Amino acid sequence: MSELINKQNSTRSKIRRKISKDESSLWWMYIPALSAVSLFIIYPFLNGIQISFTDWDGFSQESNWIGLDQYKRLFSDPLTWLVVRNTLLYGVGSTFLQLTVGLLYALLLNRSIKFKALTRTIIYLPVIISPLIMGYIWVFFFAYQGGALNDVVVWLGFDPINALGNPSVNPWIIVLVNTYQFVGISMIIYLAGLQGISKDYYEAADIDGASAFQQFKKITLPLLMPSITINVVLNLIGGLKLFDVIVSLTGGGPGNASQSMSTFMYTLYFRREDAGYAATQGVLMTFMILAISLAALIYFKRKEVEA
Repeated sequence: MSELINKQNSTRSKIRRKISKDESSLWWMYIPALSAVSLFIIYPFLNGIQISFTDWDGFSQESNWIGLDQYKRLFSDPLTWLVVRNTLLYGVGSTFLQLTVGLLYALLLNRSIKFKALTRTIIYLPVIISPLIMGYIWVFFFAYQGGALNDVVVWLGFDPINALGNPSVNPWIIVLVNTYQFVGISMIIYLAGLQGISKDYYEAADIDGASAFQQFKKITLPLLMPSITINVVLNLIGGLKLFDVIVSLTGGGPGNASQSMSTFMYTLYFRREDAGYAATQGVLMTFMILAISLAALIYFKRKEVEA
């Protein structure tokens, strides 16, 4: 009996050693990915932090260490708060619209309707277009001279609208264009979540006499929380770092009225040759996106558990 027990223990030890060896060998597979992340993300970010403590112009071979002067300039610069406000508008506004419109699309296209596959394709199609090109496409619609919108407005007998030149309007146009382009991603993620919900729940709710709204509130929405979490985080990150659409639609203008933090960094570095200050703006942008995204992720993950 003791020999049998010893053999079993020996076998178990061999299995554990084999599993441990296999798991340790898997770590080698992470090296290429970790190397790429370190080379193209971590190193540039750390280098950017170092540059933010200098007065480097971005082109010369020399730079001077100036300590926290760039950060003092950052928090005293009125443009900082303008671009932060715009960045939050692009991030939160785009996220809200994409979540709402994407969910409506998904609920509609999850039903048995005609041309469902074609409709999904049409909604998703803008995603594959470059954001820069998408911005130029919409310029032809909103342009003050020769734009499709103003052609209709003038034909109706009204004065043309300078939508892209109006600082109180063009940030919202950017939000709408960004939403139009990427709402298809939200729709697809929602559709995947909806198709994973068993029909048994709805059949039981029908038997209990629950209305369509009650079924949506008590069944669909709670079980869609993982999809909502993914959409919120992806849309927030995408909106907060928005760049291409702004460049092609407004160029950050008029003046700096529609600048985001990413376009402002570009302006500082390449047009004003102020790389040190651009790096400081980049550090602020990175930590802002990280903080907002992590807060949203933690909040909605808790909602998943509660649901």
